[in-house]
Amino acid sequence: MAGARPKPDSCSSGCRSARDLYPEWLVGNPYLGSGVEDVLLAREADTAAYSGRLGEARDFSRRAVASAERAAEKEKAASYEVDAALREALFGNAAAGRQRAAAALGLSIGRDVRYGAALALAMAGDAARAQALAEDLAKRFPEDTLVQFNYLPTLHAQLALSRNNASKAIEALQAAAPYELGDPTEAFTFLSLYPVYVRAEAYLAGHHETGAAAAEFQKILDHGGVVFNEPIGALAHLGLARASALAGDNVKSRMVYQDFLTLWKDADPDIPILKKSSSKIGKELGLCWRFRPRTCALTLLSWK
Repeated sequence: MAGARPKPDSCSSGCRSARDLYPEWLVGNPYLGSGVEDVLLAREADTAAYSGRLGEARDFSRRAVASAERAAEKEKAASYEVDAALREALFGNAAAGRQRAAAALGLSIGRDVRYGAALALAMAGDAARAQALAEDLAKRFPEDTLVQFNYLPTLHAQLALSRNNASKAIEALQAAAPYELGDPTEAFTFLSLYPVYVRAEAYLAGHHETGAAAAEFQKILDHGGVVFNEPIGALAHLGLARASALAGDNVKSRMVYQDFLTLWKDADPDIPILKKSSSKIGKELGLCWRFRPRTCALTLLSWK
């Protein structure tokens, strides 16, 4: 879709910001044409969030939305709100996730915005609103391949997870399996591999399919050029560490958890998922105390 944000090859060894890829004068330059500044600001937001710098990401997202609105690009502005909503929901800030999803829907009710907002709402605990949006998508786009084989299976799976039904979530995602490694480039937002992430969380939910969960998280890490700097790219490290620890593979868990803590070494300390992660994994493996001693309080079993 015209206007979609460009993707570099991978974030496997850290993401570059917009200022690394473009001359510094481009960001904030009053002579830029429409549709340029907002893209760069949104890239900055994604990259900051990928490293856990959520406060910076929020600021860049606000500026990206404002820039898109000034250019009369409401769909793009809505897509940046969706990015922010998913980010907040994934990081454990449910109220902020719901607020940003509502802001997105206030700007646009397009297909991709509707899906992203619904997914954020499902992750943030508003199952009723997410269910209504999913039903509307199904009605409006009965023959849309992306909707029927990516968006709806992912939504149904996340909603099943919110009802503590991991087996139903896994079943719902079977329809997405042949397509999930594709890149939905028609969307303004980066929505790649979310079926894989939700499936990994479903396998992990019951603590009895840790090997399958680890394989799904690893799939995300192996496709950095598709995921780019989506937040699930960073959180897959954490998920793989959790799955490995629960499976008793402390060597693998130590290695992957250290990767996550190194990636988030400058992260905001009050991010809920960061507080929860630095728990039994970090205590048992002796990593949390070295990297982020203030966050070593909760146990792994208090994750959800």
